[in-house]
Amino acid sequence: MATKVKPIPDGFHTLTPHLTVKNADRALDFYKKAFGAEVLNVSHIPDGRVMHATVRIGDSMLMLNDEFPEMGGSHATDSSNITIHAYFENVDDIFKKALAAGATQKMPLADQFWGDRYGQVTDPFGIRWSLGTHIRDVTPDEMKKVMEDMSKQMPQKKTA
Repeated sequence: MATKVKPIPDGFHTLTPHLTVKNADRALDFYKKAFGAEVLNVSHIPDGRVMHATVRIGDSMLMLNDEFPEMGGSHATDSSNITIHAYFENVDDIFKKALAAGATQKMPLADQFWGDRYGQVTDPFGIRWSLGTHIRDVTPDEMKKVMEDMSKQMPQKKTA
């Protein structure tokens, strides 16, 4: 009797980011150094480009490949609308490793009002990563108060 295939493979969650980057082999090396990624598989085509790779960072999967403009798959020229969020046990250590591996700081690491120690980096491939460690629980009332105080500080949108 055939075994039933799982509709979601072991180790995967409902959502899995899949990135197209320039120089995927270099990206794999960066993700190992910066985020402790474990490379699970890499498939190269004869010209050396990565057709598909899967890595595990913590308990989550990330898939990536090189760009293939001849097949309509190229790296986005502006990926500022994409951010991958990752929680780590020690975000300070990971943040330092990411910078040492070649990331640039987008937002400095700091304790945030929502209860995370949080910052952002952009990796050498143009992908923004928000990195955090949850350091305290915040009640909905506390969150509402902070948001109200913040909105008072923000410039008001002009209406026509």
